[in-house]
Amino acid sequence: MSDSLLAALLAIGAALCIAVGTVVRQRTAAVVPDETTGVLGPITTLVLSPVWWLGTVVGAAGYALQAAALGLGSLLLVQPLLVLSLLFALPLGARFGGRRIATREWLWAAALTTSVAVLVIVGDPRPGEPRAVTQHWILIALVGLPLVALCLFEANRRTGTARALLLGVAAGSLFGLAAVLTKGVVHLLGRGPLALVTSLELYTLIVVAVVATSLQQSAFQAGSLQASLPASTIMEPVVATLLGFVVLGEYLDADRKAAAVLVVAVGTMITATIALARSSVTGPDVTGPDGPQATVPGGGMSPSRAVDSRDPTG
Repeated sequence: MSDSLLAALLAIGAALCIAVGTVVRQRTAAVVPDETTGVLGPITTLVLSPVWWLGTVVGAAGYALQAAALGLGSLLLVQPLLVLSLLFALPLGARFGGRRIATREWLWAAALTTSVAVLVIVGDPRPGEPRAVTQHWILIALVGLPLVALCLFEANRRTGTARALLLGVAAGSLFGLAAVLTKGVVHLLGRGPLALVTSLELYTLIVVAVVATSLQQSAFQAGSLQASLPASTIMEPVVATLLGFVVLGEYLDADRKAAAVLVVAVGTMITATIALARSSVTGPDVTGPDGPQATVPGGGMSPSRAVDSRDPTG
């Protein structure tokens, strides 16, 4: 079995684990009252929930599979395949939400699967360098940190859908950066424990992963899950593949005729991702004294973070 094929299989396994972990953690975060959140956001309350830990452990398994995939294949191969997590989240979200999957959702699922297959097969991703050089990290910090800081600044000034969207963008961007760092850490691990523990990349990865996870949970808890999930799901592969092109020198081995097909595939993947991310978090509305309430596993409700399927804007 070739490294590329094994990397693809590992990435699909990672996507499945990520889907399960995300749905569980997302539904758990939705019922955390605003007044119980601490300095780090809802995660200070969620760490007391066994269900949240279950989702976290499954998500961690997905990350381990992603790391193994990145050790064998390029970011341009692995990251698009991780978007398939939405395909797996579709039936899970429907099951927890107590609803049936609509025909249009199956069509979007087919479109997502097809577009990812086109990117992987027609694009034929080629690997580059396993690690970014110091100059590249300086450039990333100078450009990326102000953009993430701007998202957080604006998020703190807003509520509801706008806040969830901005936090989702920030979290997804950091997860994309974490993918690049992960690839470098896996490479260093192959050179021995000493090379790993003496590298700045390992500790940077830990900090970035913790901050990204905290922001993602805050986005899930902020209000409109239909805004946060598509934002984080799209930004991660966008940032990771962009960095793969720019700092690692990865590329798609495709001619000009195939390039037009790839552009269509990317557009289809983004559109299908948004549609599926929104549908995967939408459940039946239950009208209560305070208006529509979104159901969550175990029969709980979250009036302050309700998702109305008839109004995607929240």
